[in-house]
Amino acid sequence: MGRFSTIARRGHVDTDASQILEAVSSTAGFTSINPHRTADPTLVITPSGPPTGVGSGFAFRGKDGKGTQTVAEVNDSHVIHDIDMGSFGRSRQRISATPSPAGGCDVEWSVTLDAGHNPLLRIFGLMADKVLGPSLETGISNLASATWR
Repeated sequence: MGRFSTIARRGHVDTDASQILEAVSSTAGFTSINPHRTADPTLVITPSGPPTGVGSGFAFRGKDGKGTQTVAEVNDSHVIHDIDMGSFGRSRQRISATPSPAGGCDVEWSVTLDAGHNPLLRIFGLMADKVLGPSLETGISNLASATWR
């Protein structure tokens, strides 16, 4: 039962890596492919900060909880979001997109949970792959079928 747990999923998307990274570094772009909105269409998103880039983000409230998500880093290969769910912990979400020799790009979507010293969150870390993995798969699927391309 360690402090950090990482869950990751990989997939292929038939679009340029730069388009993926541009979309997930903006509040509107991320909202359009947000896997949690797929699971909870009543999820409330309240934008904050600039519309795109570092500092862009939103507060969310839905059936699975509430918190904030903020773009922490953007570069040529990935976008990192800081997620704060209050007493349910903090995590870092990383969406990487790299050009594929076969065309399009390969995407890796990962979340690293920080349980701190909370024993209940550390136990959750042991089950996190089963709980969060399907959401990451949905996110990649949403990227692959996005209409913003």
